[in-house]
Amino acid sequence: MYVLEFVRSSKKELKNIDKYNQVFILNSLEDFIKNFSSEYESSLMNSGKIKKLQGQKEILYRLKLRSYRVIYKKYEDKLVILVVHVTTREGAYK
Repeated sequence: MYVLEFVRSSKKELKNIDKYNQVFILNSLEDFIKNFSSEYESSLMNSGKIKKLQGQKEILYRLKLRSYRVIYKKYEDKLVILVVHVTTREGAYK
């Protein structure tokens, strides 16, 4: 099972979101890591919910949660999903 970790800036971004959406995002991320496998990730990629980001120095992924975007990075050897960025669609790719 994967572990969920946040960088400090993503914790701040999450705190700036209203409580209702905070709960939704955190619950969605908990479900995401609970069910995470290569098959699950592949099915979410096929549906468009996950996308591998292009043009980055490191391998990052975008997870769509309603109007919010969670940018994350996987560490296969540690089984950690590191949340890098939590924001609305408008601010996700700046």
